[in-house]
Parts: sequence; structure tokens; C-alpha cells
Amino acid sequence: MGFVKRILGPKSKYDRSLPYTYMARIPMIEGDNELYAHYFADTICGLVEYLDEKKIYPSEVDLFGLYLKTEIPLDKSYCISKEGKWLTRPYICRSLEEHYKGTLEEQYKGHVEVGECSFDDRDRSGEGPF
Repeated sequence: MGFVKRILGPKSKYDRSLPYTYMARIPMIEGDNELYAHYFADTICGLVEYLDEKKIYPSEVDLFGLYLKTEIPLDKSYCISKEGKWLTRPYICRSLEEHYKGTLEEQYKGHVEVGECSFDDRDRSGEGPF
């Protein structure tokens, strides 16, 4: 890792059309819409992998792309299989890429299965709960 990257972070974090991080929000008490546990990762694939490792199921989670001044909800149906389980790489990349091609919704931009991923310079490890 180069000196500049260690100081400034990944180049893709400065692309304002991409979320700078991703967040999963889970109610701490069922039915309570005020108290949440939060999980984070710099990539959606990293966040989903982390949630899967922690045995957190898609039905329990709301996903968000975080931008400088806003958080945008993500439709998690593009991150789960027909069986209701989290998709893994490269399947999640393909799903998000196909959705973006059809809708051009900015929060799904940059995920590619083949070619150059806009998030290749980011750490895929997850963190939480917070």
C-alpha cells in the first residue's frame, strides 16, 4: 500500500457518485423503530459477507449506501438469492450491475462482475455492531 493511499484512503472514496461506505441497520428489539445496531463496510459485498459470517439474515436487515450528506436505502432483494440467502461474490456484483444497467440508480453504480470494479481499491472487511 502506497504512502498516499494510507494517508488519503482509497481513490474511490472521493467519487461522490459512489457511496463512501455501506451500512446495515438492525432493530435491537423487534418492533422497536428507535434502537438499532449498525454494521459497516466500505463495499456492499464486504458488508453482506460480514453479515453472513455473523449469521444475520436478510429478513432482519435494512441496507443503506452512505454519501457525504445523506443515506439512501438499498433494495436488498438485489443482494439475496431466490432462496432468501445473501449472495456472494461474484453473484452479488452481477445482480447489482444488472440492476444499475436497467435503472441507472446511482446507489447501485460501480459493481461489476467482469472488468474493473469501482470498489477494488477498498477494504472489504466489515465492522459492528455499533
